[in-house]
Amino acid sequence: MNTEHPHFKQGPFRSIREIILASASPRRQMLLATLGLNFRVLPADLKEPPIDPGEQPGHYVLEMSGEKCRIIAEQNTDSVVLGADTVVVLDGEVMGKPDSREHALDMLLRLQGNTHEVITGVCLQCTRMQIRTRFSVTTRVEMIPADQEMLQAYIDTGEPRDKAGGYAIQGVGAFLISAVTGSYTNVVGLPLDRVMQALLQLEAICLQADSQ
Repeated sequence: MNTEHPHFKQGPFRSIREIILASASPRRQMLLATLGLNFRVLPADLKEPPIDPGEQPGHYVLEMSGEKCRIIAEQNTDSVVLGADTVVVLDGEVMGKPDSREHALDMLLRLQGNTHEVITGVCLQCTRMQIRTRFSVTTRVEMIPADQEMLQAYIDTGEPRDKAGGYAIQGVGAFLISAVTGSYTNVVGLPLDRVMQALLQLEAICLQADSQ
């Protein structure tokens, strides 16, 4: 449970139904906690396959988030389960997480001075209520022109290691970003505005004042 998260009592919303986040991402946990919600973290045991040739990135993230959600929702039928999957896309190509310093440098060299897309697929499901909704959100991110020395210095921080595209907009990597068009939190890992609206529509959350 996330009742002890530092943001838990600050957010304007409260959970009505049990919410499960089917993700181990600390960034998604932090974003969801900023709403003031109590939720469980139960990552789906799913090995994500690479995207198929010709498959659209938007379709891929919807399929991955939907599968994560389904796995946990079938095991927790009364809960509202939230699954998400985020990819970084440059010129139609999905860029995963770097597996080495050299790979991270190659990614960042390609991204620097260009505009790429960050696409997150989201699925919400409650098996008992027979409710399942999916959507994707795309944000355009412009990165500054940066030379190899600057990028190597960033890689030396260790931050790019487990980040899609090799950078973290919410961390040290923020200095590489010159413009964001669309949802900032989507780049972090969860389009919080759309998720909040969907949870309200599912009557899984309410405003704090309404719960008193």
